[in-house]
Amino acid sequence: MMNGKLHAAEHLPNAEDLLNPFVHRLELSTTYDKIKTGVLTVAVLPFRVAAIMVLLVLAWLLACVGLLGLSEDDLRSRPMTGWRRKLTPVICALGRSTYRAGGMSLVIRGRQATRSEAPILVVAPHSTFLDASITYITGFPSLIVRRESGLNPFIGKLINYTQPVYVWREDPNSRQNTIKEIIERATSDLDWPQVLIFPEGTCTNRSCLITFKPGAFYPGVPVQPVCLRYPNKLDTVTWTWEGPGALKLLWLTLTQVHSSCVIEFLPVYHPNEDEKRDPKLYANNVRKLMARALGIPMSDYTYDDCRLITRAKRLNIPGAAGLLEVQKLRGRLGLVNSDAEEKILSEHRHLFSKEGGKISYKQFAKLLGIEPSDGHLQQLFCLYDKESSGVIDVREYIFEVLVISKAKKTSDIIPIVFQVFGSGEDGSLSQSDLPGVLQHTLGMAPMEVAQLCSHLDKTGKAHISHDELTKFLQHKSDCTGLFSSNQWNLKNSLSTECLLSTGSSKTE
Repeated sequence: MMNGKLHAAEHLPNAEDLLNPFVHRLELSTTYDKIKTGVLTVAVLPFRVAAIMVLLVLAWLLACVGLLGLSEDDLRSRPMTGWRRKLTPVICALGRSTYRAGGMSLVIRGRQATRSEAPILVVAPHSTFLDASITYITGFPSLIVRRESGLNPFIGKLINYTQPVYVWREDPNSRQNTIKEIIERATSDLDWPQVLIFPEGTCTNRSCLITFKPGAFYPGVPVQPVCLRYPNKLDTVTWTWEGPGALKLLWLTLTQVHSSCVIEFLPVYHPNEDEKRDPKLYANNVRKLMARALGIPMSDYTYDDCRLITRAKRLNIPGAAGLLEVQKLRGRLGLVNSDAEEKILSEHRHLFSKEGGKISYKQFAKLLGIEPSDGHLQQLFCLYDKESSGVIDVREYIFEVLVISKAKKTSDIIPIVFQVFGSGEDGSLSQSDLPGVLQHTLGMAPMEVAQLCSHLDKTGKAHISHDELTKFLQHKSDCTGLFSSNQWNLKNSLSTECLLSTGSSKTE
C-alpha cells in the first residue's frame, strides 16, 4: 500500500482472472473462420440439418411404437421388457447417427459398467445440450427430468422411453419424492436401466467442477463417474448463463468441418461407510476424483448461484454473471446478512459526491469494517478496480448490492439509481452524469441515452428527477424492454426443448 493506493499487480488478481463458470465468449475472430462458416452454411448446413431431422423422426417413430399400450404408471412401476427393450439399441444407434450426420465424432474411452456394478452414472461437467450424446452411448439410462419435458409431443416420446424419474415442480414434496424414487430404482432387484444424473444441476463452461448436488449419492450405492470433454479448436458447444444462445451454437457447430466429444468412463467408485452415511461427503469425494481426471479445479459455486444470475438477467443488470463473484466474496466476508452497505449509503453520503465516489482500498476496508489484509476483501476491491488504478467508484458496488437484495422487477431499480447516484439537492441526477449512470445501471444502449439527453436539452434542465425519468422510459417504445423480461423468459422456454433429453438445463 502506498499513498492510499493498492498495487493490484502485486496483491490482487485481475478481475478477468477470477473464475466464473457461467460465462462463455464465442466470436469468429479470424477472416478464415468467417469465410469458412459462410461457405459451409450454404454448402453443408442444409444437408446436415435434413439428415439430422430424418434420423430424429425415425427415432421418434420407433419410440412411439415402443410406448404403445403403456401408461405413465406402467413406465414408473416396472422396467420395459421383451420387444420394447430390444428397440432401445436401435433408437440409440439412430441418436448416435445424428451426431455423425452433424459432423461430430463421439470418442469412447474406458468401459461402461453394468447396472449390477454401478446402478448410477454420474456425468460431468455438464456444459451443453449436446451432452445428450451420453444418453445414446449408455443405452438410454433413466433420466431425472422435469415433468413438463415429458409432455413435449416430440422430444417427450424419446424422454419417456428412458423411463425417467420425473420432478414435479408443483409438488411441495418434489425433492423428497425424487430422492425416494432414485433410491428405489438404484436398489431395486428389477432390471431397471441405470440412472443417469448430471450432479452439477446446470450448465457451466467446463473451466471447473461446481458443487455436486447430493441426489445421486443418497442411495449409497456404487456409482460410475463419466467425464465429458470437447477438445475442439473453436468451442461452439458451451451453453452458459451468459453467452451465445442455443440456435447460434447449433449453427456454428453444424458449420464446422469436424468436431468431437470425448466420453470417458472412469472406474466404478465404491463408497465407504462414512460416505454412505453422508451423501454430501460422497458427492464431494467423487467430484474430487473427476476433477483430477479432467485436470480442472473445483469451485464452490452451486446451482443456487444460477438463480442469482436468473434474477439479475430479469432485471436487465449489465454484467449479471459478475455478481456471482461479488456475492461469493461478500459471503466469505460475512457481509451477506449485514446492512454494511446501507450504512455506508446513509452515514457516508459525502463520499458519493466527492470525486464521483472514488475511494482507495484503505478507505474501502475502513467503510466495511474489515482488515485490509483480508484476501477476500482484496479480491472484492479488484472486481471494481478494472483499470488497476488503486481506486474504485464505491457507488457501483453499493448499487449492485442494493439491487440484488431489494429489486424485484426492473422498474424497482430506478429509485435505487437515484438513491445511490443522485447528486442534486433533491437527489436528482445531473445531466452530465446521466449517460454513464444509465448505461452502467440499466444497460441502456448509447442511442437510448442520447435520445433521453436530447429530450433534456430541449427542456433546459440541468437535473432529472425520478418521476421524470420513469415517465420518459415508460412512454418511449425503444426503452420498454427495461420494464419487461420477455426476452429472458423466451430463452428459458427454449432451454428444456433444446436439451434432447439430457435431463437438466440452465433453468432446471
